[in-house]
Formats: sequence, C-alpha cells, structure tokens
Amino acid sequence: MARARSIATLVVISQLFMSTSPVAQSVERAPQGLAAWSVDDILLAETASDFQISPDGQWVVWVRSAMDLQKGRSASNLWLTRLSNGESWALTRGDQANRTPRWSPDARYIAFESNRESGDTTDEADRTQLWILRVAGGEPWPLTTDARGLQAFAWKGQSPDTILFAAQERVSQAERTRRDRKDTGFAVEDPAERPPVRLWSLAVSTKRVARITLNNDWIQTVAVSPDGRFAVTRHQVDLSDQFDQRRRPETYLITLASGERRRVLANSGIAPRSVEWAPDGSGFFFSYEFTNHPRYLMASVTRIAWFDLAADSVHPIDLEWERGLGTSSFEVQRDGFVVLLADGVQERAARYTRRRDGWRRTMLEGRHAGYLASLEISGNGQHIAYFTSTANTPPQPFVGRLDGMRIRDERQITDLNPSFATKPKPRVEIIRWPGARDEEVEGVLYYPLEYQEGRPYPLIVSIHGGPTSADLDAWTQRWSYPTILFNQRGAFVLKPNYHGSSNYGLAWAESIGEGRYYELEIPDIEKGVDQLIAGGLVHPDSVATQGWSNGAILSTELTTTNPARYRASSAGAGDVEWISDWGNVDFGAAFDEYYFGTSPLKDPQRYIDKSPFFRMDRVRTPTLIFFGTEDRNVPPSQGWSHFRALQQLGNTDVRFVLFPGEPHGLRKLAHQRRKVEEELAWFDRHLWGRPDTVNPALTADAPLARALSRSTASRVGGLYGGDANGVLVPETVRRGNIDIGRFEVTRGQWREFDAEYTVGDGRENHPASGISFDRAGAYVRWLSDRTGDTYRLPTVAELRGLDSGIVGGGVTLDYWAGYAPNPADVARLLEAAMRLPGDAPLLLEVGSHATDMTPTPPYVFDVRGSVAEWAVAADGTGILVGGSADRPRSGGDGVSEALLAYRGVRVVKEPKGAEP
Repeated sequence: MARARSIATLVVISQLFMSTSPVAQSVERAPQGLAAWSVDDILLAETASDFQISPDGQWVVWVRSAMDLQKGRSASNLWLTRLSNGESWALTRGDQANRTPRWSPDARYIAFESNRESGDTTDEADRTQLWILRVAGGEPWPLTTDARGLQAFAWKGQSPDTILFAAQERVSQAERTRRDRKDTGFAVEDPAERPPVRLWSLAVSTKRVARITLNNDWIQTVAVSPDGRFAVTRHQVDLSDQFDQRRRPETYLITLASGERRRVLANSGIAPRSVEWAPDGSGFFFSYEFTNHPRYLMASVTRIAWFDLAADSVHPIDLEWERGLGTSSFEVQRDGFVVLLADGVQERAARYTRRRDGWRRTMLEGRHAGYLASLEISGNGQHIAYFTSTANTPPQPFVGRLDGMRIRDERQITDLNPSFATKPKPRVEIIRWPGARDEEVEGVLYYPLEYQEGRPYPLIVSIHGGPTSADLDAWTQRWSYPTILFNQRGAFVLKPNYHGSSNYGLAWAESIGEGRYYELEIPDIEKGVDQLIAGGLVHPDSVATQGWSNGAILSTELTTTNPARYRASSAGAGDVEWISDWGNVDFGAAFDEYYFGTSPLKDPQRYIDKSPFFRMDRVRTPTLIFFGTEDRNVPPSQGWSHFRALQQLGNTDVRFVLFPGEPHGLRKLAHQRRKVEEELAWFDRHLWGRPDTVNPALTADAPLARALSRSTASRVGGLYGGDANGVLVPETVRRGNIDIGRFEVTRGQWREFDAEYTVGDGRENHPASGISFDRAGAYVRWLSDRTGDTYRLPTVAELRGLDSGIVGGGVTLDYWAGYAPNPADVARLLEAAMRLPGDAPLLLEVGSHATDMTPTPPYVFDVRGSVAEWAVAADGTGILVGGSADRPRSGGDGVSEALLAYRGVRVVKEPKGAEP
C-alpha cells in the first residue's frame, strides 16, 4: 500500500507553537560558492528512462521527462543517441506524454504511445494512441485514431509492417446510449460494464486494424516471439482480484495466425510480471512474485523462471541469491540473461549463463556496476545503456560497451539538470543498528549541508511507503520526499528500511504479516533514532517524522506510541482507522487480511486495536495531513478522521490540506509545490521554531519583502552595525561556512577606525568608499584588536560565490542611466555625475537597492553594485570584486576599473578559536 487545543481549519492555523529546542532557529542556506536548492529544483527535475537499443546495435532511443512549467503537468519526449559517439538529439518536442518507444525490426521506425493532438481521433477514443516516426527524419504520424484503454503493444516478430496491441473492445451501443444521456455512473466490478481488452493487429502501411482474439477478460501485457508466431499474454480474469486476490491473473500462449489460445503456467500458481523470449524462440523467461502465503501476494521476492515451449514446462531458476531480483525487468542474451539483484540499499548487476549443470552467476564490473537502473543491453550483447546515481549524486544517462563481465568506455549521453552541478550535495552514510528482535536494520542517513562535527542537529525520520519498498543508495529527491531541502535547512534525514521492506529477502518482507503489522517497524525506527541521539548527532528534543502512504501510516503510529519525542509530523495519504479501510480500498481485503491476519468481519477488535484513530488522545505532536480527493489506495475519509480526531481532542495543532481530483500520488505541479511548501513551513514552525512570517500577499522578490528583511538588520542609534567593546562594528551573518558582512562597511563604521574620514551629512549608512587595499587590510586588523574577534578580508571565491542566484542588477551605472551604456555613453554619464555634490555621489545607502541581495536568507545586500569590494587573491594580492556605481554592469567584469572613490570593503568574521 504505497500507503492541545486544536484551532486548525483546512487552510489556516491561527496560533503558533514555538519550539524551545536548543537547536531551533536553524536557517536555510547553501555552502559558500554554491547555489541554494529551491522547491522547483526538485519538482522540475529531468529524468531519463526506458532505454531501447536498435536491432542493428547502432542507436538507443530513450525517454526524457520533466514537469512542464506552463502546463503544470509532466511531459515526456523521445531522444535518440548514436552509440558510436554518444551524440544525442530530441525526436519529439512539446508538452505531451510521448513514451514506450519500440524499434521496428529493420530499425527504420520507432513506434510509441502519445497523447498528442490528432485531428483524426474519434470522440469515442482515448487521447493516448499509437504513433510512429522515421528514424531518418520527419514528423511523427498517428497509427491509431480510435484505440481506447491501450494496455501494451509490440512489433510482430521480424515484420516491419505489423504491430500487435492490447486495447479495449470498440464502443458498444449500450455505452453510446449512456454517453448520449450523459450518464457517468457505473456499476462497480461489473464485467458487463467493463469492455474486454483484446489483442489486435495493425498494418503500419495501411493503418488497417484487425481483431485477433475474442477473449472476454482483460489483457494486461503482450510479449511476441522472435519469429512472430506466438504471443504470451497476461489476463486479468476477475475484476475484484485486486481487492481479494481470489483469482490470480492467467497466462495464455496465443497462436497469432489462428487466434487460438491455450493457458500456460496453469498449475504453477505463477502470474508473470515481465516476459522476454529467448532469441531462438524456444521459450521465454519471466519474472514472478514468490510468497509463502497460501493466498495473498503482498509480501514477496521477485524470482525468474524459464518456460520451455516444446515441452510445455516451467523451470524456476535458482539464482542462488536469497534476496531475489531488485526489479522485475531483465535482459535476455543468447546464452542467458542479465538481472539486477536486490541487496539492501543497492541493486547489483549480474549475468547468468546456462551451463550443463545449471546456471552460472557472474557479477558485472565497472565504474557504475553497483548503481545501475533502466538497464538495456543490445541483442548482440556488445552495447549497454543505463542511468546511474547515488544518494548524493544526481542521475545521468550513459552508454557503454559490454566487454565480457565489465562495462567499458562509459559515455554520458546528455547532461540532465545541469544547474545541479552548482548546488551542494549532502554527505550520505549507510548506517545499521539492532532493531526489533535485535535484527540488523539498514538505513540511509543524509547529513545537514553545513554539518559541523560535535554539534547536535534536528532529525527528520523520512519513512518510505509500501511497506514492500526500500530506500536505496540512489538519488530520490521528489515532491513526496524532498530530502535535500530538509538537509539545507539544517537537519539530518534518516530513511530506515524497517521490517517488511523489500530488497532484504522473503523472511524480512513477511515478518510483519499475520497480525504483526506495526509491531516490528516501530521499534526498528525508534531504535535508529536512539542510536543517532546516543552518538551525539541528533538533539533529543528536535525530532520529526515524515512520509507518504505507508510512511504516513508509520509516522502517525509513532506520534501515538512516543508523542513526547516527535515535535512535528507530516503525514501524506496515510490510514488511521482500519475497519473502513478494508472495504474502501481497491486492494483492501488483500492488504488488511494479510498484514492483520484476519478480516474485520471475523475479528473487528483486532482492527480497532491496530487503528491509531482510537489512540488519538495520546497525540501531542503537531500534525500536517495531506490527501488527494480521488485516492483509491488510501481513501481521503482517513484524512478526515485523522483531522477531526485531533481537532476535536484539542491536544495539539493540526492542519489538513486536500488536493481536488488527485489520486494517491499528486500529479499537478501546483499541488506538488503546495505540498512541499506546506511541509517546509510546518517544520519551520514546529521543529525549528521559526516565527510564521509567511504573508500570502508578498512574493519573496517583492521590493517590500526585501525592505522588510533589511529592517531586521542590527542598528546602534540609527546606524547600521553592532556594538563591540564600544565600537560600531559591521553586522555579520552566517552564509555558507563563513560569517560575512550583511552590508558593505559603512561610513559610520569606518569613521570609528579613521577619525579624519569625511562622512558627509546624513551619509553615515552609505558604504565607505575611497578605500585602498592596504587601508582595507589595516581596518580588519584594527577591528580584530579592538573587539577581540578575528576579522579578515574575504577571498575572491567567497565574494563571487554570493552572486549566484541573484536575479536583478545592482547599483551600477546601468541603474543610474536606465539602460546598458556603451563605452562612449559611460564617459558622458560620468562627466554628468561629477556635477553632483559629494565625493561619490552615485552611492546609495547600504541595502537600499531591492534586487541586489542574495536570493535566500540570511540575506547579504549590495552584492552586485554600490562599491567594488576588496578581496584577497590566492597570491595574497588585492582584487576588486562585484559591480560599482561608476561602471556599467553590462560592460564585462570591468570592476578593476572602478575609480578610487567607488572602492570599498566587506568583512569576514572568523569563528572563535580559528587561526587569524
């Protein structure tokens, strides 16, 4: 199942809960020289998937996907890569979903599914149809116009003119009548109202569609033999099978010439997930789920078997790997197959070759061998395509050469999300601890981006769904688990693979079944938190929990079993009351009866005992709840029950956010963004104890918002700065790994050092100017002596790093001119400026230019303009960095040309105990 006084409403909380944690008041920031992560970095990230190598081994087509910013929904397009040199380009463009590319046998065409507009599509058809394009070039064109409920398709053997596809039967008269009456009602699980999904053939050249089968059930998958004689199809035969699993899907072998079908695997109890024919057509390999339970297929491991066509027999293959496959897909070769084996937080690539005495396993080797996904190998076994990532390395697509058991000549074929290279990545460790039953639990620990040894930090326990899922050593930043945004705010994130998770073998997956649900997972998680606290990494008063689906279910249970520990909880689409869940979920009986060991019809008390709803009076953890209104995995009524219970008991704050029209996973960009922003604000308020400063009328880059941020700057008697031993000193803020001046050194501050310095009436808060590099050095040495703190000049990298992410320009000559002046204009403008009074008349008060500040807090002002600032180069010499009011921003860097009257300084303060 990817499953106090309350004053909350659905959309607003009117009272704040202020944290008293000693590690509260953390601030969001990125290390110096690197850009901060934003919510949209996570939501708009590109992905690569579905690699398909051409039959001639020359090309690989793949799918590049990302959220479309304008449409607010996911879009995917096909890309083509030449294997010889890695050159890549787009085959389709636009904001539609173009997916599942499949090569024609002669490698001249690529067929694919698309929901792009077609003028020929009938009113009775679905938007998604089959399309095709020529690899040599040209626009794609539709192959089908009236297909509906398209399930799967494949080219027919070696025929470049025939495609087989599974789709619903054409519209019946009864359906037309209901449509004409605008009758959108339906009878639940009634076969008479669910059109059968049948197998069809399509002639590419003529677009002629012919029905192959007359089955009255529902085909789910299709795999065609290499010679085009047979198709293996998996059929749903009972519309309630997902709910109660009384009748498993059945597998048929269809003779394509006659349409005759016969059931295979009938006595094995196996329903294949992925099917791949052997190259010689003698049979097919298939993956399947194996469990010890006599009925329910909820906790399982993935195994692989061989079906011998001539003998009509099934032969399970002993992988000699107790944890099974990490993914159900695999790659068939002439002498065997390549799979990804489950191994805890990793999936290991292995090749199995047939021997007279069985199968021989050899692990793949190479730079990325332990971190592969979306694996594709050419028919001749010479080329490989995949993408690779780790928990702190974003994924990238690669192609390479398969030399025996080693991947060689790896070549990245495109650069996904290039802006990620400028952003900080967390330190990540795989940690282990004794959990329930003293059995070892494994988890992925993400460190705060600015972790400093010896200091305790907040912890967010981020719990995966499933429960038969697992967190891997792979990049998984997404709307439901935006881990790096938590790290950026200064928190550890622990992702525990608790009892019941996949990738650890069948005994581990089955351990929480038969009534043991909650009983092992909760101790697993709690003991992991205990270990981090005992190790001094985490402060015991600063722990929160977060998750979606089963992650939300366990998060909620944690707040009932140990309410004093968890300062905040974010629960997305999680159950709290199991009796109603049984009948209201698409797979209610299968899930609930497996994990609770009985049905609520037989033992309602067990369902009550397991339901956190009846223990809500214990909860003291401020709880944020999310649900989509069309969720059929966890019904939104569960969210209402959770919300109402906490609201009416009144022991803590609660907030309930509903997303209209959304299923179990949020699809719309606006809803994903709302979820992440709500979650960050909730943890800001209840974990870090920050005041609620969100004003819906203000955007972050509005001049008023920036003016308000400037108003919080430290002042002494109206002058910017602070008091240190009676000296007006520059205020510094923690930015990255340094404490740097919020503003450039002001004239009022400089006069403390140089009593003869001319300030000018009312210009005490203007930047100090006319400063040489030597005088700047003398100032920081004097400041250190007078205050007892250690000040220095910033390095070139430190100053230039501040510029990242700023949208607007600074107080440069462009600002004063109102345009980007050319060299001749510069001279004329400076001549005009010299007629103004004062020694540097183009300078403004520090912080007064609303767009010239770092984009994220803590804000640093006047980064791009005002005075050019002295920085120390690697050789110890002084270099001017940043724009200046007397030089154009657009004229290249040019800051070294700033007149002496427009040269100033910003300081860095070293932490106590640092070397001067």
